This record gives sequence, C-alpha cells and structure tokens, in this order.
Amino acid sequence: MVDSVIVAKDISKRYELVTKANSGSSSLRDQLTQSARALAQRFRKTGTAPAKQEDFWALQDVSFEVGHGEIVGIIGRNGAGKSTLLKILSRITEPTNGRIEIEGRVASLLEVGTGFHGELTGRENIYLNGAILGMSRAEIDRRFDEIVAFAEVEKFLDTPVKRYSSGMYVRLAFAVAAHMEPDILIVDEVLAVGDTAFQKKCLGKMGDVSSQEGRTVLFVSHNMETVQALCKRAILMESGRVMGQGPTDKIINQYLRSMQVLMDPSSGTAIAEREDRGGNGSARIISLSIEDADGRGVICADSRLKVTIGYRSEGPINYPQFSATIYDYNKNIGLFTLYSEMMGGLPETLPAEGSVTCITEPLYLTPGRCYVNLSLYRAGGRVRMDHLKYAAYFDIERTDVFGNGIMPDRNWALCLRKYEWTVNDSPVEAGALSRR
Repeated sequence: MVDSVIVAKDISKRYELVTKANSGSSSLRDQLTQSARALAQRFRKTGTAPAKQEDFWALQDVSFEVGHGEIVGIIGRNGAGKSTLLKILSRITEPTNGRIEIEGRVASLLEVGTGFHGELTGRENIYLNGAILGMSRAEIDRRFDEIVAFAEVEKFLDTPVKRYSSGMYVRLAFAVAAHMEPDILIVDEVLAVGDTAFQKKCLGKMGDVSSQEGRTVLFVSHNMETVQALCKRAILMESGRVMGQGPTDKIINQYLRSMQVLMDPSSGTAIAEREDRGGNGSARIISLSIEDADGRGVICADSRLKVTIGYRSEGPINYPQFSATIYDYNKNIGLFTLYSEMMGGLPETLPAEGSVTCITEPLYLTPGRCYVNLSLYRAGGRVRMDHLKYAAYFDIERTDVFGNGIMPDRNWALCLRKYEWTVNDSPVEAGALSRR
C-alpha cells in the first residue's frame, strides 16, 4: 500500500494462563477444605499439586497495512482479538512476535477514562492528556475551547472526573483524543456508552478528521451500519487471525456469513455452549425457539411471533427481565425489541431454571432474514446476567398481506402497514398537519 502509516507484519500475542490443580470445587466448604489441606501439606513439607500453565494466543500472525487518511473498520465477534490488537497499536502492550511500524502520533480511546486521573478535574486532565500526547501547553491552549465545547462539560470542567458519569467521561475523553491533532486516532467500542446524539457527533468528527485533516482512523464496532457508513475498508478478525480485509461491503458480508454457523439452529451449535457472551455469568440463556404463534410452520410477513427463551441460573432470579431484539440481517438495523419490563407478565421471582414465552401482535415486516440478540437481567434491569448476540436467525416468508398479490421487498421498506386511501372533495390546507 502506498504511503502506509501503519504496517503490521506477522503480529502474535501470547498470554500464559495458569490454573490451579483440583480447582473444580466451588462451594465455600470445599474451598476451606482445600485451604486447610494445603496448609497441612506445607507444615509436612510436602508440595501441593503444581499449577498448570497453558499458552493462549490472543493474536496469531496478523498482517495488514493502513494508508494515510484512511478510516478502517475492524470487526469480528467478541474474543476475536480486536482489543488486543488495538492495545498493541497503542503501545499499551508489546507483541510476543512480529513487527509493527507506525508513523506519527497516536491517540487512543479504548476504555472509559483511559489516561485520566480520577482526582484531577476535567480541565487538569485535558492538559495531562495533551502532555502525554506530546503537545506543548501553547498547543493545548489553542485547542482548549474547542475540546470543552465538543465535550459539552463546561459546567463540570473544574470537577474531579471521578464524579463524572460514564457518558461525561467518554465525551471528554473523545474530545481530547480527536482535537489534539493526532496523526492516528484509534477508537474502540467505548463510544457505545454515550447517547445517540453524541455518537453521531463523534462519527461526524472522525469523518472530518480523515477527510479534511488527512488523519488516519482505526474504528472497532459491532454496529455494521455504522462501520459501513464510516469506513471504506474493513478488516475481519476471528480467533486472533485476520480472516479477510478489503472493501467494507464485502468484509461485512463475509462476517455475517460466518455468523451463520453460530446462528443456524441446524448447525448443531447449542446456545448453552456459546462462550462469546456478556453479563456477569450468574445465569445463562440455554435455548431459544422462534416460530409462528399460529402453527403455520413458517414465519410470514403477517405472523404473530412466538419466542421461547430457556435459562439456567445459580439460584432464583429476583425481579427478572428478558429482552429479545430483532435485527435486519443484512442492514444490521434494529427492527423492534421484546422487553418484558414494558408489558409485564413475569413474576417477581423466577426459579433457578425454566423458560419464558413472548407472543407478539402480527409483525407486518417485509420478507427477509432477521437475527436475534438476547439479554437476561435481574434486580429490575440493574444487573445484566447474560447477553448473547446473534443468538439465532429466522426468515420471514412472503405472504399476501394486502390481498392483492403485491408484496414489497426489503430493499424498498422494512415494515408494512395496513391503511386506506380516500379521495377528498377539496385540497387539504397547506401546513394543516404541522399545526395540529
């Protein structure tokens, strides 16, 4: 690639995982027994079972180049190695093998508050971060007002950032990183913490940084619509390796095709066995059934959807909440969310294992493929126990919703509605709707 500012050649990163022998017991009694036994062995001067060491390769032979002024998206499932790669590019950690060449100053936004000191005020942290990036005080002074205005934290500028909300943290951190004139800006999924309006503002700024200022941006996101809108080129990672790189449309399609292995119920990959999930792990979604509520065998444009979610937890779940969000498979656009809190129907406490079912009104969606993200919460939504992206997919088949043989496709619209047209005797007064 001509005029490359980032060149990664055969980058690999190894971590050593150490597990203690006989660590299968998890009860408090078993742990106390093991501790007492270990203490007794120490007094008898006999060694305990040695710890097992296992190598885990977070990255393996990763190679790519990024040109001057490019915005490149990095996509892939959780655990694919994206964040590890960004940490190496940001010089937070060193690769085990391989070579990386970077030309210019790098500004990174990988985690909320990275590089901030909680006891310092927002004003002081702006100068601190600028100094870390190699900016002189005069340079920071010159961009200071722009940073504050962009972050929208004027009222809290002299407040210690430890009192900031996560959204305020992100706003200030992004504003500093984007305005300190870095040659390369690296942004992870952290922007998802901010509100929708600020996310759009950040995306616009990244576009300006690249197109108007000629700077390079690396952007990691699970939102394919955003990646497609912002990036002309993308890199797909899986299990620590680069599985593809090229035009964004092509790489996103490759990524979505690869997800079929996880989403297709016929593939044999059980939801209960999936490890690429979020939440605190105290409960697990173990099954999912999606079908036509009226037993038609296929899901049609006018079907009522029946969604049944099986779960297993460490104990009874107090104030449970389930959500199932349905997305368009190709456009990665959210269509609707089935959220138990909105409609009720669940008891205050669920047993440690069971299932719940939600039945919708008719969908009225155009034919096409959809996929489902699932979440399980307790304590009224305050604690997320499990979260599973791409839990399954299903196809919406054509059906004669309007009774006239005409069915729009998904390239024309996502949703259908029944309606009625009439002819009026006189024109509607201009602007009448807007005054109502």
